[in-house]
Amino acid sequence: MKVKVVLQRTGPAKVTVDGEVTGAIEKGYVLLVGITHDDVEEDVAFVAKKVANLRLWEDEEGKMNRSILEVGGDILSVSQFTLYGDTRKGRRPSFIQAARPEQAEPLWELFNEKLQQEGLTVETGRFGAMMDVELVNDGPVTIIVESK
Repeated sequence: MKVKVVLQRTGPAKVTVDGEVTGAIEKGYVLLVGITHDDVEEDVAFVAKKVANLRLWEDEEGKMNRSILEVGGDILSVSQFTLYGDTRKGRRPSFIQAARPEQAEPLWELFNEKLQQEGLTVETGRFGAMMDVELVNDGPVTIIVESK
């Protein structure tokens, strides 16, 4: 398995927990981040570098040729264990491939630190909380990014 990130290019976006905004951006990426039980630091570092440098923003000719760093966008990172929901059997997903919180939370935090080291401003949801995520999908552009 591997770190899995669903990346959505957005305009305004925010995460709310119990009525409190925990993170908000005006433009950039909302990242839904799934960590599995055999992920390691190298996996989150690889995905952070990939996210920072993907060319998903239009240049003067309307081609996706610019990175989030070049357009001054920000990150809204949300931990999302349900990305590892296995629906192959039955009607209720199995989440056995998702990392346990004691492993997933430090790796998610490291992922966010790696994004910051790439030069990005990172806002977050709250690990393990029920969150309301609001966003204006720009494009829409939605990409799945995974580690090696």
